[in-house]
Amino acid sequence: MLTFQIAFRNILRQRRRSLLTGLSMTGGYVLFVFGYSLLEGTYGNIIDIFTLDSTGHIQIHKDDYLDRPKIYKTIQDREQIKVALADNPEIKSFTPRVFSPALAYAGDRTTPSQIIGIDPELEPTVSRLLQKVAKGTYFSSSPNPDGYYEAMIGRGLHIRLKLNVGDELVLISSGADGSIANDIFVVSAIIGNKTSFDRMAVYLPLNAAQEFLSLGNDVHEYVLLVNNKDDNEAIASELSAQLAEVTVSPWQEVEATFYRTMQADKQGNYFTMGLITFIVFIGVLNTVLMSVLERTREFGVLRAIGSRPMQLVRLITLETFILAFISVILGFLLILPIIYWSAEVGMLLPEPIDMGGITFQHLRGEMSARIFWIPMAFILATAVLISIPPGLRAARILPKEAMGSH
Repeated sequence: MLTFQIAFRNILRQRRRSLLTGLSMTGGYVLFVFGYSLLEGTYGNIIDIFTLDSTGHIQIHKDDYLDRPKIYKTIQDREQIKVALADNPEIKSFTPRVFSPALAYAGDRTTPSQIIGIDPELEPTVSRLLQKVAKGTYFSSSPNPDGYYEAMIGRGLHIRLKLNVGDELVLISSGADGSIANDIFVVSAIIGNKTSFDRMAVYLPLNAAQEFLSLGNDVHEYVLLVNNKDDNEAIASELSAQLAEVTVSPWQEVEATFYRTMQADKQGNYFTMGLITFIVFIGVLNTVLMSVLERTREFGVLRAIGSRPMQLVRLITLETFILAFISVILGFLLILPIIYWSAEVGMLLPEPIDMGGITFQHLRGEMSARIFWIPMAFILATAVLISIPPGLRAARILPKEAMGSH
């Protein structure tokens, strides 16, 4: 307690130097928190765009369907899966899907396409498909008055086959039972744009796709959204143990290449932020060292009255830590409203960004406890670290030499 009082009194006595040091630390903390929030918010937005566009947070398949998709690798015991997902409070929503390649035909034009069978009611709860309707109307599970099921097609298919809303589309594929699947569908909507992942896709109501592909009630995939996307890997592990007959994969495994690339980019940005903050603290080190040199006589007196070298090291370390703690508290109070504004409102971009048919115009940061405490821990630890060399310098001062210094 006495050491703390002495350290705090020394900080007050060196007002000018302590103020400059504190401002440097406060500025470093503010920059670190703002950069960290913006970085995490940007990656969080990218993950949301990516997962809500198609993959979801977790996917469930039969065996190795994810790596080697075959039309006959279907999930048959759907009731067990629906019960397990519905009873899990961590799962926000889920939907089934079926897939199959097909040949799309309209007029005298043909092109390869991908059939995606979806539940019209459940799909909007896990993806942004409803928001990607660029022209026409979202379909339903029921056929139209003429007895035809409706289909939504990607922008690439719309351009290649010159199809518009209301036109007829012929699909030819293979059924799960080995039969030839062919049928006529009516285009109800155009989806996304020319860069969307589903630009060559044909969306069909789930019941129509199952009937068309002779799948019965089977599906190829369940896509899940969880309440907290950061917990998806742990939830996937729990579901995997609960549903041993199927393969449960978090999106980090479904899109492993994208995830590894993103992690490598994040690590590079973390290193850059840490390096900038460390450069700021080099200036703080110089300030602390100059303070020690100016107080040579004071440390000489302390040594002469019996202070041990390690006591001087602890004194200087404590002074620097107290100053850093006060600085980060001040920085926290300054940056908190800015981070809140960044997370809730965000910065308006000069031009909207189109991501797979969804338009975004605000760059938002992230507001969470780790955004504040990780930079705080880093700065306090760095402050203690840089105080050690000046402390050792003070500990080596000899009373006789110190008393004769000016």
